[in-house]
Amino acid sequence: MSPANAAVHTTVATVVERDGKVLMVEERATEPDASTTVWNQPAGHWESGESLIAAAQRETLEETGWQVEITYLLGIYTFVAPNGDSYCRVCFAAKPIQQLSSRLDPDILRADWLDPRSVLQQPDCWRSHLVGRAIKDYLDGKRYPLEIVQEDPMLSPFNYSV
Repeated sequence: MSPANAAVHTTVATVVERDGKVLMVEERATEPDASTTVWNQPAGHWESGESLIAAAQRETLEETGWQVEITYLLGIYTFVAPNGDSYCRVCFAAKPIQQLSSRLDPDILRADWLDPRSVLQQPDCWRSHLVGRAIKDYLDGKRYPLEIVQEDPMLSPFNYSV
């Protein structure tokens, strides 16, 4: 049973590949030590009123400066954080379109294109085990059509603005 004050979060993440490398963000760890840094896919919370695909595009742009085209659903992952909060992470695959900005979210130290196999060899550098799981699934060729994501037509698409 989860603690009474635990929350449930829906997040999105994006595995973006270019020339055999994946787009990753370096950010400060939240636990156990905020002085260390970790790697993550561009990811963040799904906001009310937006589609999941729009959320993934928005988070990727905010955290990396890259406009992307979402191509596939990679997977839906669940995770219980050390603080007891539960996460449902909807992860997409995407292709880069263009870099629109060099400005990144304040929580992001940098965005970089990394060899996915080298990222897999460094689990101590992941924000959570979901980072490695998504990369492994991507490399293993897991792809689900976007039609599997049944979104309310009233949800707003993402409008690129920098």
